[in-house]
Amino acid sequence: MAAKVVLDFEKPLYELEEKLNEMRVYLKSGEVDSMSEGRAGLKREIESLEAKVESLRKTIYKNLTRWQRVQLARHPERPYTLDYIYMMMKDFVELSGDRNFGDDKAIIGGFARLEDESAGFSQSVMVIGHQKGRDTRSNLYRNFGMAQPEGYRKALRLMKLAEKFRKPVITLIDTPGAFPGIEAEERGQAEAIARNLYEMAALKVPVICVIIGEGASGGAIGIGVGDRILMAENAWYSVISPESCSSILWRSWNYKEQAAEALKLTADDLLAQGIIDRIVTEPLGGAHHNPEAMAAALKSILIEELQGLLTKDARTLVDERIAKFSSMGVWEES
Repeated sequence: MAAKVVLDFEKPLYELEEKLNEMRVYLKSGEVDSMSEGRAGLKREIESLEAKVESLRKTIYKNLTRWQRVQLARHPERPYTLDYIYMMMKDFVELSGDRNFGDDKAIIGGFARLEDESAGFSQSVMVIGHQKGRDTRSNLYRNFGMAQPEGYRKALRLMKLAEKFRKPVITLIDTPGAFPGIEAEERGQAEAIARNLYEMAALKVPVICVIIGEGASGGAIGIGVGDRILMAENAWYSVISPESCSSILWRSWNYKEQAAEALKLTADDLLAQGIIDRIVTEPLGGAHHNPEAMAAALKSILIEELQGLLTKDARTLVDERIAKFSSMGVWEES
């Protein structure tokens, strides 16, 4: 699937692809005599250009910088939480409201069924995730994926409901951060996130967290404490965004690329640091180039991970989860 939005580092590739498509259209148009040497020459040129396009595609996407991965994670055509739910699961029933203030549209959640008939697996789960919009209107409706306190309290209510009915919890993380507005602070943004960390650590059911796009600061970790932490290949996960880091250190956003390198926020970085447990490989070019293949890959991994976690009792799950997060950031002085 050809992307409609072209990032700066992708432009040389898309210029070649446009030229290739023009040549294919010209070949099919019939303007070149089917028996002429010109037609044979054009076919050879097309084959040569196809090889160049494929080589350039691999070169670009296999050697991405950290900042380029951040750009891919923010791609407006990238699949979001609802896309994954409808591609991976059945019988999704959305549940709304925090039973205290209101319903935050930046976080969605509900019961759904994750199943694979060929593997004989069928499991009801509670799925919760950040949801962004596709255009200005829907982004305003979803608050650009930035949850307010009622969003995190809704998420916690749904997790507790899952615990009550002994259903695993799957969270899909994709947010530029928790909403920083004064009204969110007035309603207890920090407390809501802190409460989620405390409660998620002790949930007596399996919890799998997946960073599918952006994973920024407390907005991400607010639904990010789990037994297994998965991360899409081109997602990013950090205590701060590159732009904000740049503005603090250099008083300017112009050093965001250097900040991204220093933050080590990619899936490979975090796997090496022990922050995440597994990387979900994306189609070449990013998840938006083949959302169905990406969803299928993630679904397969979720089923595999759940099969292992469902064999553990509640006490073991909680003990291992607490030990997992307690070990992060530990260091020794030599």
